[in-house]
Amino acid sequence: MKTPTRVLLTALLCMAAVACTKKVKEEAPVDTGPSSPTTTQPATTAGAYGPEDLDTDACLRQRVVYFDLDQEALRPEFQAAMACHAKYLRDRPSARLTLEGHADERGSRDYNLGLGERRGNAVSSALQANGGNGSQVSVTSYGEERPTCTASNEDCWAKNRRAEIVYTAR
Repeated sequence: MKTPTRVLLTALLCMAAVACTKKVKEEAPVDTGPSSPTTTQPATTAGAYGPEDLDTDACLRQRVVYFDLDQEALRPEFQAAMACHAKYLRDRPSARLTLEGHADERGSRDYNLGLGERRGNAVSSALQANGGNGSQVSVTSYGEERPTCTASNEDCWAKNRRAEIVYTAR
C-alpha cells in the first residue's frame, strides 16, 4: 500500500475506535455524614430469597391455598404464590416444607383424608412445575380433622378446603 493510503486508513480506524468507545462519567463520592460502623453481611446473589423473606415478602407470606368443593385442582389466583415458593426452594436448597392438605366436614373420613392428600399433591406438583425441587417437599393429609372454622355453612366450609404451606427448615 502507498503511504498516503496507509495514513488515511489508519486515521479512519482511529476515528472509528474513538467514536465507539463509551465515555464513563465519574461521580464524586457523596458524603453521608459521620460514618457508622458497618456490619459485614454475607454475600447473597442479587434477587435470591433469604430466610427473612418468608416473613417480609408478601408473596411468600401467602401460605394457604384454597380449593373448590370436592376439587384438588389449583385455582389460577394461586399460581403466582406457587412461583414465589418454588423460587424460594430453588434459592434455598436447605429449605424444607410440608404441605398439609385439609377438607371440610362433609364426606367420609377416608374420603376427606384422600382429598386432603390429593390437594397437597396438587400444590406439590405446582411447585415442581415452577422449578421447585420435589425432594424438599413432603405432603401430609389431615382431612377434616383440623378445621379452621367449625360452623356448618358454606363460608366456613370454604375456609376448611385448603392446603397449608408449612416451612420446617428455612
